[in-house]
Amino acid sequence: MNTVLITGGCGFIGSNFINYLLKYHDDFRIINLDALTYAGNKNNLAHFEHESRYHFIHGDICDEQTVNSIFSTYNIDQVIHFAAETHVDRSIMDPLQFLRTNVLGTGVLLEAARRSWGNKFSGHRFHHISTDEVFGSLSSKDPAFNEATPYSPNSPYSASKAASDHLVRAYFTTYGLPVTISNCSNNYGPFQFPEKLIPLMISNAIQGKPLPIYGDGKQIRDWLYVEDHCSAIDLILQYGKNGETYCIGGNNQPTNIEIVTQITSILDELLPKSPYRPHAQLIQHVTDRPGHDRRYDINISKIHNELGWSPHENLYSGLKKTVIWYLEHLTWMNEVNQNQGFSEFLKANYTSR
Repeated sequence: MNTVLITGGCGFIGSNFINYLLKYHDDFRIINLDALTYAGNKNNLAHFEHESRYHFIHGDICDEQTVNSIFSTYNIDQVIHFAAETHVDRSIMDPLQFLRTNVLGTGVLLEAARRSWGNKFSGHRFHHISTDEVFGSLSSKDPAFNEATPYSPNSPYSASKAASDHLVRAYFTTYGLPVTISNCSNNYGPFQFPEKLIPLMISNAIQGKPLPIYGDGKQIRDWLYVEDHCSAIDLILQYGKNGETYCIGGNNQPTNIEIVTQITSILDELLPKSPYRPHAQLIQHVTDRPGHDRRYDINISKIHNELGWSPHENLYSGLKKTVIWYLEHLTWMNEVNQNQGFSEFLKANYTSR
């Protein structure tokens, strides 16, 4: 049985991946290291508390003593590194926190893996989860990002992720550490903290609050349903080549305003008695964020051709599943919305604009 260290496993993508791994595999023991910051929620995995193959550790990836102790105590075979500060707006407000977690934290994990595994790399893997935002912004005529696209980050968040990508690659080149990297597009789905566009729009619309859209709302993103992302990571762990990078995307690129309009339409369908129908009337444009990238698009040819992966969900099916999940988990959503720090963040980024 492989022992896998998953960092940030109480966060959005991490908790979905742990659910995925325990559902589809019986040969993994999972050690979940999470600092339980505002975006980490231990309740996301409460149903695994008595699962013998799952163990939670409350700790910081920047804490060398804690990380080294985990490697020595649990004989870690693989690392799947999700833990990161991920929100562009928060990186504009507090860039040094992003440098600490995303760069220093990644370095601590890499060094612990190198020391623990020595020169015996067979059966080991360090997989680093990154983002398409490291590639910068595309014009309307530019080709989609791919694994050879030069890095050109435009925010403290994307710059910190670019730095961590380079560090992971350097450990492969310098030390031979068995690593893989995946650069994914915008994820959405269950358990996503509602500071991000899709869950924020769902949450606000249900409550009849304004749906704030940056600028003209014509920024373009590629949207990836989180379980599709999990299946791609699973394939990379099984069949990916050491030292390689894989781009993962949802194969669709709507504008932000199209996303929000589709969400309001789905809510109109699912909540026919809502006093806020049509929910599109709640849309409200606010001042754009500084340095807002205009377009992302990601080419998934490599992972499709080499590993046979393609996204299962289209935009409508994924969005409808997501809306239904939030409607069925209103208690979870309300607990998050009542967090004072989250309320202050919303005020700073939307109301104050």
